[in-house]
Amino acid sequence: MASGVTVNEEVIKVFNDMKVRKSSSSDEVKKRKKAVLFCLSDDKKKIIVEEGKQILVGDIGESVDDPYACFVKLLPLNDCRYGLYDATYETKESKKEDLVFVFWAPEGAPLKSKMIYASSKDAIKKKFTGIKHEWQVNGLDDIQDRTTLADKLGGNVVVSLEGRPL
Repeated sequence: MASGVTVNEEVIKVFNDMKVRKSSSSDEVKKRKKAVLFCLSDDKKKIIVEEGKQILVGDIGESVDDPYACFVKLLPLNDCRYGLYDATYETKESKKEDLVFVFWAPEGAPLKSKMIYASSKDAIKKKFTGIKHEWQVNGLDDIQDRTTLADKLGGNVVVSLEGRPL
């Protein structure tokens, strides 16, 4: 069931910037988003970029020690969100980077919020072409342990996530 919610152009721009890894200067790389949250606008008609809910690549090692733990802390405990997380991981064969689309619907979120986010998910997913990994998360227990994300990315072939062994 579609909700009639539309996706703001800024959301699409953020996705495209995260998806395309152009060869860029180190200053440009630092400004690239590692993770970002999207929410519904106040009138519940648009999916927008949530102000101040992002991690930049340049923050890692500066104000952010562990980007994955920092991403988990951005998620509100009592409302739904969509998120994009640019996961860096290693398998036994190679280093990889993949975007993960996260649909956060914690048990403490209001039922109405869960319903509108669930029915609007296809609108945002259609704009995010080429996403290989989608993850619906219903609480901190599902997301706090990084091995759960590693399983989504490739199961037991993943040996490290964000430079940390599993």
